[in-house]
Parts: sequence; structure tokens; C-alpha cells
Amino acid sequence: MTRFLPVTIKFVDGGTMVVSSIAGAKKALGGRWKNKEAMAYGAAVRLVDDALRGICRPAVAFAAFKEAAKEQGLLKPANTSAALAMLDKLWSRDGG
Repeated sequence: MTRFLPVTIKFVDGGTMVVSSIAGAKKALGGRWKNKEAMAYGAAVRLVDDALRGICRPAVAFAAFKEAAKEQGLLKPANTSAALAMLDKLWSRDGG
């Protein structure tokens, strides 16, 4: 399966999972979400299933998965890379 930049999901029960593939998204959708009746969640389930069957582009399904997680507050923010943190530090010293 196509791999994507990893995202971290923090489930309602406190567990976390790093997801970087459609198979991982399918597994994560089976975890504890705030509202499995939400429209975005249902769309993500359908699109991920379609991607696994080969009738939906994986990028579309993964985007729907991320949107559903974001909508429910389950998507943990990505950590800033060390290089970006260094550049931010340098920029702030210059008064920028």
C-alpha cells in the first residue's frame, strides 16, 4: 500500500497510533473515536475501504481519514523537525 507522511492519532481511551498507510488508517478507524456517527468519519470509512479494494485513490482516502481525525480532535500536531526548530530559533534572534 502507498505510504504517507505519518500522523499520530490519540484515541478517546488515551491510546495512540502512528498511521502512514491505508491499512493503518483502516485499523485506526476501528479504534475509539468520539463520534463514529459523524459524517466525516463515515466518509473516511467508505473511502478507506474503497482504496483497499482499488476503486479509490489512496491519497483521497488518506486525506479523508486525516480530516475525520482532525474534526474529532484526535489528530496530534506533528513535532517540528530539528532543522525547522533551529531555523525558528535563528530567526527569532534577528528580531524577525
